[in-house]
This record gives sequence, structure tokens and C-alpha cells, in this order.
Amino acid sequence: MKRIAFLGPEGTVSQESARYFFAEGTYEFVPYALMSDVFAATADGTADYGVVPIENTIEGSVKHHIDLLVDSESLPIQGEWVYPSIQNLIGVKSDASVAERIAGLRKVVSKDVAIAQCHDFLRSRLPQAEFDYVSSTAEGVRIVKEAGDASIAAIGTRMSAELYGLDLLAENITDHDNNYTRFIVIGRERLSMRPPEQHKTTILVTLPEDYPGALHQVLSAFAWRRINLSKIESRPTKKKLGNYYFYIDIEMSLDSVLLPSALQEIEAIGCQVRTLGSYPYFSYSNRPNN
Repeated sequence: MKRIAFLGPEGTVSQESARYFFAEGTYEFVPYALMSDVFAATADGTADYGVVPIENTIEGSVKHHIDLLVDSESLPIQGEWVYPSIQNLIGVKSDASVAERIAGLRKVVSKDVAIAQCHDFLRSRLPQAEFDYVSSTAEGVRIVKEAGDASIAAIGTRMSAELYGLDLLAENITDHDNNYTRFIVIGRERLSMRPPEQHKTTILVTLPEDYPGALHQVLSAFAWRRINLSKIESRPTKKKLGNYYFYIDIEMSLDSVLLPSALQEIEAIGCQVRTLGSYPYFSYSNRPNN
């Protein structure tokens, strides 16, 4: 049985997403307290794959997770998919009406990103509430369960509410309907699944320090070949102030004819190129069949 590591505790969006992606087959889903633990467990073989949220529609890139991916040289990306981040207001069970229960809330406990994604709802419906920030949405739900206090609520998934026996006080409270998260799966073994919508390749490019216009040359190598870049982001190398590498998502497989030649052209001008993975991509409507 394959083991899938995800950011816990149980009931997080990461777990929902992992169960969605690995819907076919037999898997054991193992929660870890920190994302660094997910990478460590996958690296040492305790888990076969690790599930990593990498970008959100509203909040953008999860920079810490990108840095962990860059630091984990032995764990290539094996797949990517998109999953909706549906957040709900969750509280302890009570005989009072929902309106009365919401009006009586004085504190909301959740992950900072989830609270930010529900800003409009919280400002209009809970202007009196204070916020406590915790490591994950499911951790907030667990805290509310243990507190047993009707004046405290959490923001989290329907799965977490069911897991801890709590009530949904308000459903789908995110500010935007298109609140989706890109997830990647890391591991040493390639995934076996039906043909995806497309293939992607992710690379890191470090420019030579003494080459003016090097970034333009890099982009030109893709442009004249009509290779589409879906993402390009600079991150510090942490080796020298003002020294950056570029994290680039490419909508093409390394098995194609054009992409390897583009990478060779980039290396020829003195750039360092490292491939983080060449892998299948699935949108939310096209779930893989493992």
C-alpha cells in the first residue's frame, strides 16, 4: 500500500485534495504537522509521495513550499492538479439558531491564509470577532472541538467538521468563487495514470552575474520556439544579496523536441538550469485514474 504524506492534522484541504487526486486504488493518507515533515518523510521513504499546495488563486504562490521544493533535490514533481479551496464557518453544536450563534461569536481560529480568503464575510458578519492564527484549518477545528465554547468558531473544510462532530454555521464563505489551489505531488516514483490534459515541466534558472540582458535571452529561447511559460517567479538564492534564481513552469514535456533544445540554448549563455520535474497536469474537472 502506497503512503501519501500531507499537511495535517486530518481534515485539511490538503487531505481533501489528496483523496480527490488519489481516488482510485488503495492508499494510506498520513498527516504531518509541518510541510517540512512532509518533504522529510517522502525523502527518507517513510512516505511514497508528498502532497504540496504550491499556489492559490487569491493568495498567490506559497513561497515557503517553493523553497522546500528547491531544497529537496531528490524529490521531483510527479504530477499537478487543481482543487477548489472551499472554506466554511464551523462551530460547536447548539440548540440556538444559526443567526444567534454567529452573532455570539467572539473569536475565529484558523490558518492565516484561510482567514484572508474569507475577509469580506468576516468583516460583514463578524466585525466583533478576534482572530487566532494556527498552523492549519483542521488544527483550528480541533481547537474549537476541544474548547467546547459556542463563542469560538473555526474556518475549515466540511471534512474537518464531520471528523470532529461540529456544525457548519455558514458554508462556502470565501470571498471569491474561483478560489482554487494548485497542488503538486512529489516522490521518486513516477505515477501511473490515464493521459492528462497536458504535460508541464518546471525548471530553475540561475543567471550568470556578468551577462547583461541574460533574462531577455532566456525568455527569447522559449519565445521564438513558441513554448508557453505559465509561470515565472524570482526567488533569492540565499547565497548572496541580490542574487536570484527564476522558478519557471513550462507547458511542455521534456520528451518534446523543442524544449530540450531551448534548455541547451539557455545553458550555452552560461545559465545554470535545473529540472524540478516533467509531469502530467490535471484540472479539477479531469481527475486522474491511478
